[in-house]
Amino acid sequence: MKTGKTIGWLLIAGAIGVFIPYTILTIIFEYPDILRQDTAIILTKFHEGGGKLIGTWFAFALIGLPLLPAYILIGQKLENKSALIRVATTIGVVGLIVQMIGLLRWTFVVPVLANTFVSSTDETTKAAAIVAFKTIHQFAGVILGEHLGQLFTIAWTVMISLSFAKLKLFPKWINWLGFISSFIYLLAQAELFETVIHGFPVWDMAGFIGSTLWLIWLLIIGIKFLKLKTSLA
Repeated sequence: MKTGKTIGWLLIAGAIGVFIPYTILTIIFEYPDILRQDTAIILTKFHEGGGKLIGTWFAFALIGLPLLPAYILIGQKLENKSALIRVATTIGVVGLIVQMIGLLRWTFVVPVLANTFVSSTDETTKAAAIVAFKTIHQFAGVILGEHLGQLFTIAWTVMISLSFAKLKLFPKWINWLGFISSFIYLLAQAELFETVIHGFPVWDMAGFIGSTLWLIWLLIIGIKFLKLKTSLA
């Protein structure tokens, strides 16, 4: 019972923690729409945001940390009841870590590039800053954070939902919400391929809808864990 409440509070804290800085970034940095702008505009707007924007990105990267112990505790308590749980836990933890690494580029790499771009009067230096930003964005952002990080998170959600369904811990609609949010979130991967394959079909709202539904699902299972009467031991 005590473990269930701990998991519940950690999931709720993690979900809310991710939502708050994300919302702030949409307001002060026009994220994620800003990423569709020219790189010069992105770097200039980032530089204008100053320390407040850097701090917000740092919070966005790390404030979801409560999800790590939540994933681990779920794994420890349920791995003997479902064969998928141990694999799901490993995948989920790796997914969270690579997403954090990807997001931290906005705190420790992008500020340097933005300062270089804005302060330099040499066009060659500006061009180099733009190329460097595009490279780090494709690697740390697209590959690590958005591709591997999101794929691993989707895999964790599907496997955990299957395990919850098998163990009948929660109502069926909660498990289906996990499956549906995962499927929509998966469709957002098309936007990543569009960055290298021009004309690749994209549903622009997939990322927003999928991630929002996933956070709602996370909040719901957090609340359900708080009220869980079945022993997890």
